[in-house]
Amino acid sequence: MLDLVSKRYLFFLLSALVILPGVISLILPGGIHPGIDFSAGSIMTLQFPVPVDQGELRQAFVDLGHPEAVVQRSEDVYLVRTFPLAEDQRDENGNIIHSERQDIENALRQRFVPADVLASQPDIRVVVGYDSVSPLVASEIVRKSILAVIAACIGILGYLSWAFRKVKNPWRYGVCAVAALVHDALLVLGVFSILGRLFGVELDALFITAVLTVIGFSVHDTIVVFDRIRENLQRYPGETFDTVVNHSLTQTMSRSLNTSITVLLTLVTLLLFGGVTIHTFVLALLVGIIAGTYSSIFNASMMLVVWENGEFKRLFHRGPREPEAAAAAA
Repeated sequence: MLDLVSKRYLFFLLSALVILPGVISLILPGGIHPGIDFSAGSIMTLQFPVPVDQGELRQAFVDLGHPEAVVQRSEDVYLVRTFPLAEDQRDENGNIIHSERQDIENALRQRFVPADVLASQPDIRVVVGYDSVSPLVASEIVRKSILAVIAACIGILGYLSWAFRKVKNPWRYGVCAVAALVHDALLVLGVFSILGRLFGVELDALFITAVLTVIGFSVHDTIVVFDRIRENLQRYPGETFDTVVNHSLTQTMSRSLNTSITVLLTLVTLLLFGGVTIHTFVLALLVGIIAGTYSSIFNASMMLVVWENGEFKRLFHRGPREPEAAAAAA
């Protein structure tokens, strides 16, 4: 049987080495690149008389000076999100003399509306709806996203403490599970912070959905291992806690790996063949599920062992030496 528990500090070290670059990137100025959903922006609803390729429409906005544009399609309607458009310039009488929104509509009309349709309907509308997201609304989205993650952590802590109430120190199981999911969420944030610095990857509302999904997956995987530990504690009352945890890990590892691999294969397929607009979402899930599988096996259970053995106290609290030891040292 593999002796995983004895290598627990090696697993902790590996986690620290992986997560540290992302944490440093998050701490440094400009650590997060928020997308339009988390900052002020504009939302345009477009509709054309003929089918338009989504990639060509995105390129059109790049050419118009909006490389950040996010284009989503629903049948023959396109939803385009950009950073705030320039305010309309008006003369003394209040009449519009220049409008970036109108310039965009004119350019899209010339580029995508067929010449015969344009000849018969020179004023045809392609922008059928327009809304703007104020900084106040964007800050509210950020606040509620943070509250959603905190509420999920508190709920998980409370539920696990109740679910494992029949074992010794049940709240430790909840704390270790929350610590593991915080590790996963922090790793995902760190990876995207680095990607934002290197490749300009921005975070959108789907990123929060991905983080919450990763949290759920991580906790599910952790509960499977913890539940087996609880069963084995009752089945082998004479064994040490280290032995019980190690045995539980070897019993559940193949299940956890098989589950994660099937999910990862699906996500890789989506990453390769899915639309560009979901790439950030899928990539966040990929990183998070890999991290969640690792933390469930090599972090959460190992923290239980460290806590049970009192290693946290020995690590962070070194009391005075015994008098005999002090005298011998003298």
